[in-house]
Amino acid sequence: MQLSSLVARLPYPSKAVQRALAIAAIVTQGGIGVTGSVVRVTGSGLGCPTWPQCFEGSMFPVSHPEYETLTQWIEFGNRLLTGVVGIVAALCVLAAWRIQLDHPERKRLVKLAWTMPGGVVAQAVIGGMTVLTGLLWWTVAIHFLASTVLVWLATLLLHAFNEGDERPRWRVAESGKALLVTLVAAMAGVLVAGTTVTGAGPHGGDPDTPRLQAPIETLTFVHGSLLAVYLIVLAVLGLQWLRAGAPKQLWRRYTVVWVVALAQGALGSVQYALGVPEALVSFHVLGSAAVIVTTAALWCAARDRGPVTSFSPAPAEASPAGSR
Repeated sequence: MQLSSLVARLPYPSKAVQRALAIAAIVTQGGIGVTGSVVRVTGSGLGCPTWPQCFEGSMFPVSHPEYETLTQWIEFGNRLLTGVVGIVAALCVLAAWRIQLDHPERKRLVKLAWTMPGGVVAQAVIGGMTVLTGLLWWTVAIHFLASTVLVWLATLLLHAFNEGDERPRWRVAESGKALLVTLVAAMAGVLVAGTTVTGAGPHGGDPDTPRLQAPIETLTFVHGSLLAVYLIVLAVLGLQWLRAGAPKQLWRRYTVVWVVALAQGALGSVQYALGVPEALVSFHVLGSAAVIVTTAALWCAARDRGPVTSFSPAPAEASPAGSR
């Protein structure tokens, strides 16, 4: 109760602040995945060989004959970025909580906001497990997939700040909703399959890390096939909406999904053809975050939760926060 009183003393977040915090959450949650890929392709995954300390007895990189200074700082920098992600996540919670004090109906907004710091804690634990197990490929995969979930949730949070709290009414037919669910499932399959390709590929985060013992050609074929499924479902969805007459907002977001997905597919093909160069790996990880954000935005645009009521504080006489 006392904590709520402290939050009530904070300035009410404006529309611009709400939007900025949610976008920052998307950028930081996606960015940590990109910097993680930089750690992997530079072989810096064990630059800090212990966790949560960098070296036994030190939170920071130290001169060591077995570990290059650059790889230490690349890994340590990725750990430091987790702090930035945590700060943004905490600010999202404070903003959502402050809004709910004036608008008690905004429970879903607060729940979504809490997934951000919850995800940071989960990622810290998974990251520790990844280091302590010597970067086993499946732990790295879990680490990346957790980031993808958080990028999705951060995108939902951005939309939650900009929509009401009514029960969602779908702007598409039931068959369109089913296709959207299938699209999201196909995207999840593409992401999971991508981690197996990475697990068998040349960039394990450390030269001595054991790799997934499976034919990379087969894994790449499965990964590419699932992307084809994603694109086929997207095409069928468009045909269905063309017949039913979908709103303009849906078409705009639908077009963006196509552009991003095709660009990501082309990048993946070039990356494979060139022998998986380091720089393209990180761009591909960035592209995967873009696919998640655009797909989540399409999902959100397909349903209506009514007008937003919390861009402004409640009147002083009606506001629980104002009475404190």
